[in-house]
Amino acid sequence: MGKITGFKEFERQDEKYTSVKDRVKNYKEFTVPLSEKELTKQGSRCMDCGIPFCHSGCPLGNLIPDFNHMVHQGEWKKASWILHSTNNFPEFTGRLCPAPCEQSCVLGIIEDPVSIENIEKNIVERAFKEGWIKPQPPKSRTGKTIAVVGSGPAGLAAAQQLNRAGHTVTVFERDDEVGGLLRYGIPNFKMEKGIIDRRIAILEAEGIIFKTNVNVGVNYKVEDLKSFDAVVLCGGATERRSLPTPGIDADGVVQAMDFLTQQTKVLFGKEVKDQVMATDKNVIVIGGGDTGSDCIGTSNRHGAKSVVNFEIMPKPPGHRSPTTPWPFWPLQLKTSSSHKEGAERNWLINTKEFVKDENGKLTALKTVNVEWKMVPGQRPQLIEIEGTEKTWPCDLALLALGFTGPESTLADKLGINKDARSNYKTEYGKYQTNVPNIFAAGDMRRGQSLIVWAISEGREAARQVDIYLMGKSELPSKDVSGDLVAM
Repeated sequence: MGKITGFKEFERQDEKYTSVKDRVKNYKEFTVPLSEKELTKQGSRCMDCGIPFCHSGCPLGNLIPDFNHMVHQGEWKKASWILHSTNNFPEFTGRLCPAPCEQSCVLGIIEDPVSIENIEKNIVERAFKEGWIKPQPPKSRTGKTIAVVGSGPAGLAAAQQLNRAGHTVTVFERDDEVGGLLRYGIPNFKMEKGIIDRRIAILEAEGIIFKTNVNVGVNYKVEDLKSFDAVVLCGGATERRSLPTPGIDADGVVQAMDFLTQQTKVLFGKEVKDQVMATDKNVIVIGGGDTGSDCIGTSNRHGAKSVVNFEIMPKPPGHRSPTTPWPFWPLQLKTSSSHKEGAERNWLINTKEFVKDENGKLTALKTVNVEWKMVPGQRPQLIEIEGTEKTWPCDLALLALGFTGPESTLADKLGINKDARSNYKTEYGKYQTNVPNIFAAGDMRRGQSLIVWAISEGREAARQVDIYLMGKSELPSKDVSGDLVAM
């Protein structure tokens, strides 16, 4: 695969960013693409490694050495075909996926891994530019109707696969636009929303029906779902985690997803009442994950006075930890482009109180430093360190603490069993709930996870729905060995 000596001849090159000074003035994507010549070299770095562990690292089972080889040979159209054979939306994963494939790349044992994610993004962008991505409606219809609840990556993937099988698919989205968290949870500077719109146009042309502002179980009766032959629930894990901390009700303590959603809606001319702004404020973002990073980037674009980031866990090492050896996902410090735009990062710190004034407005946070005590056979214990109390001036605290699981509304109204973590319970490998014609996929089924897992779940669930309805399926599936199989 690639050039036999390519990994010895060429070093990894990543996209550059426009300057911080320029990019924080707007909400546009700010990457500077590599030249086609350089991208060809990057594809050439893919080794003939015998066993491509990148396959197992990718939940979709993307045929990574194959499309890298096509890029190496300048066969971009073939690369696009290979990429789309396993991934419905590489324009999403090529921008937003943390790339577990790269962390399991064999070359990564001794050198920088192949830049798989960037190659993936450039393949699909070239394909859109050249007009290779066209609607492919099914040649015939089965007469079966399917409702997909939720239009995030799991719902979109399930819908496209089921439509390809010839079923008539209707996607219900409770927000005013299609895309789920891709639309309003991901800042525009990480993925411009035209990227979603052009793909939705393809799906609509293929025959998928989209209905927005439809909240199943609220303004759409769950009984009406009985008119469909099957239902796929892809509503995500949207129950936000909070803190049992005094003063949490202060004016100025805001959930991160509300903050991010408001900004994206305003950017596209949507009406937002009393938008939360970080302008000229001391902002503290609690939570060190991707959502916290997105809040940092947005706060800097608002013109915050200061941005501070709290994380209760220890600071990860700068290099792969021995506890997470190759090819596992590494315990390693991640510094995002938003962090580089300006933020003071703090680890092993716990918020003890949100201080508010006589009008209930947030003025400060009280914290204490902590450490984790590890006891064999027991859960880690959080220990506060005496004498480390501190008060931080704060006008806006953003809670980026992740999600506890899916909302229970649909499960309760449809009589669907949940597991111990409140996720919608399905039969192993079949994505089928205890209600035979109702299936679940994505974060609603597995809990908060990655976009690449959501697409994989949507594809796998679609195949199981097809089998349920037709007795067999020609839709592809990634089995436990990582091979693509069809029944």
